Amino acid sequence: GSLITLSCLSHRVVCQVISSAVPADSVQDNATSDSSWITRLENNYGFYIGLGLAVFSSFLIGSSVILKKKGLLRLVEKGGTRAGDGGHGYLKDWLWWAGLLT
Repeated sequence: GSLITLSCLSHRVVCQVISSAVPADSVQDNATSDSSWITRLENNYGFYIGLGLAVFSSFLIGSSVILKKKGLLRLVEKGGTRAGDGGHGYLKDWLWWAGLLT
């Protein structure tokens, strides 16, 4: 038969499979029906869900960069010290925070 190694935190067990058995119908009926609609949804629309999530996250990341940049430019227009020069005035700007939280 086949050997199977099972490892757990501090123990290691080697099992030998002597024969194979076909699972009973009652074991197959024991599965939950909630997972079947998830599987069908993933099979039918998985690509489109992934594509939508990728586009949405790209939109959020891009808008975050734009909002933070606008906040920093607004600070420079007001005459504040730039962040690269050691200024921390951007921390008081709500537009910069909106970009950070996006």
